[in-house]
Amino acid sequence: MFAALSLMAAAIYGCATKTQTGTLAGAGVGALVGQAIGRNTAGTLIGAGVGAGAGYLIGSESDKEAATKQKAQGQPAETGAFGGTKWKAVSMKHAPTILYETYIIEFSPDGWLTTNETFADGTKKTDKEHYRIAGDTLIINNPGYLINAKYVLEDKRLKVMLDDYQAEFMRLN
Repeated sequence: MFAALSLMAAAIYGCATKTQTGTLAGAGVGALVGQAIGRNTAGTLIGAGVGAGAGYLIGSESDKEAATKQKAQGQPAETGAFGGTKWKAVSMKHAPTILYETYIIEFSPDGWLTTNETFADGTKKTDKEHYRIAGDTLIINNPGYLINAKYVLEDKRLKVMLDDYQAEFMRLN
């Protein structure tokens, strides 16, 4: 039991966002409660699932509040190495498949991400979202949603990974 709690504490310490920490902590606490109540594997798994969901929601809201507070206080955004850079997608794999002519993202130093999409049929779309960097996680949010995507930055290549979405970008500036 002590070993499991120590492992969980070490994993939580390594989380980059409160969403990740909340999910992991919720799963651990939920598993312990589920085992105590059910005294079987099913109870443990159900507890872990419910705890992970609750922890995710609490952590996500905490991440959103932190970003809002940071902006309201006029603090500089946590833009890491991305502030002032522009990238063009060279490969994208996600469901459903969308055919892009070009897909360009631009990270401003003030924490705004602008996405310019040109579709195969010639139509264009531009979106602006808040972003920040926490460890190896790119956090994108606006009212109503929060995205925590892992990224790898290698010279002039950026790889972004999230569940069923993977993209590789080439740096333009």
